[in-house]
Amino acid sequence: MSDSPRPATVVIYSGGMDSYTVLHRALREGREVHALSFDYGQRHARELEVAREVCRDLGVPHQVVDITAIHGLIDASALTDSSQELPDADYAEANLKATVVPNRNMILLSLAIAKAVNIGADRVDYGAHGGDHVLYPDCRPEFVEAMNDVAGIANFEPVTLHAPYLRTGKDEILAEGLAMGLDYAMTWTCYRGEALACGRCGSCRERLSAFAANGAVDPLAYDTIGDEAEGTDHV
Repeated sequence: MSDSPRPATVVIYSGGMDSYTVLHRALREGREVHALSFDYGQRHARELEVAREVCRDLGVPHQVVDITAIHGLIDASALTDSSQELPDADYAEANLKATVVPNRNMILLSLAIAKAVNIGADRVDYGAHGGDHVLYPDCRPEFVEAMNDVAGIANFEPVTLHAPYLRTGKDEILAEGLAMGLDYAMTWTCYRGEALACGRCGSCRERLSAFAANGAVDPLAYDTIGDEAEGTDHV
């Protein structure tokens, strides 16, 4: 149990841009942050290595939960089935429906709520954002609001589900993070867990578009750069 005088928060921390910003936002609120990551057999498991490094550097308690035992229940996705081709296309429903992992956020949020109750935290934070609504049903406001209602009654100790960027685009999230002085070299966005970000998948393309919208240089190294990011500074 947490014995800190500060209110405690469990942050679902994937290692990506959005959860990285959520993590730092919670820290700036003065909360006692407990980061929680999940290994569910994702192809881009490199994000977990990044998450570990960030939490180690920040001195934030971090737990990586191995839930690969359920892989056979959620393997009908290009993110969890390496035999499926990952689409190299813009971040839109028609192009990236293959990357939807069945019921992922309900599973992860349920486990995070359990941890919050277990350690006496009153909040769970996660990085659903406005750009996800068209593609991922479990990032839509209706889902988050319903899960928040459930989190308030599922245990004797109510937990609040906090998604600060629920109606915010990735470019706006990045703008806030840059204003905080965050180093986005310490994030992993690419759906492929290779040595370099691919620059072609929908997740990379959305990231590059956000940096371009902010007139900023993406500190990640890329293998190739998608069409919409041509002429954008990068390393």
